[in-house]
Amino acid sequence: MDCLADTNVLLRSIDQTHPMNPIALTALTTLLSSGDRVCVTPQNIIEFWNVCTRPADRNGLGLAPAEADREASRLETILTLLPDIPTIFLEWRRLVVTHSVSGARVHDARIVAAMNVYGISSLLTFNGPASHDIRESVRSIQMQWQDLRIRREEERRERTSSDVFPCDGSTMYRLNSTSE
Repeated sequence: MDCLADTNVLLRSIDQTHPMNPIALTALTTLLSSGDRVCVTPQNIIEFWNVCTRPADRNGLGLAPAEADREASRLETILTLLPDIPTIFLEWRRLVVTHSVSGARVHDARIVAAMNVYGISSLLTFNGPASHDIRESVRSIQMQWQDLRIRREEERRERTSSDVFPCDGSTMYRLNSTSE
């Protein structure tokens, strides 16, 4: 199964001081070790670079460009970088017009457009569903890093029942650090 990793997961996976670092690392490791393909887009890497090189006092990580390059290169070797293709722009335009998207959410719409073009129905993110709610029929799954693998197995079984799982198979994995 293919999954797109949101930029917030990439950032938390390298920030060892962030309390959600272990969750991000475990989620990525679990998906990759179970044979799933974790994808990113050029936009994810651009956003990643932006936050990495932004000063810490301005909500960045304060890394030098050479450090950001090392981290981005490492992620690009571990994850699947999907190329930008013209179809993504056309899908983005369709989404922003159809859903009247404005402001900062146009960036989320571009991620969703890439997911649609590449047929990726799963998003790994720390954001809630409202962040990417322009994705048609996204099913939000609340999960903890401790039971990621168990929930993914349950989800695979659910896919065989059309009355339980949306027709397009869309999933949003929302990671959080609190027990439910």
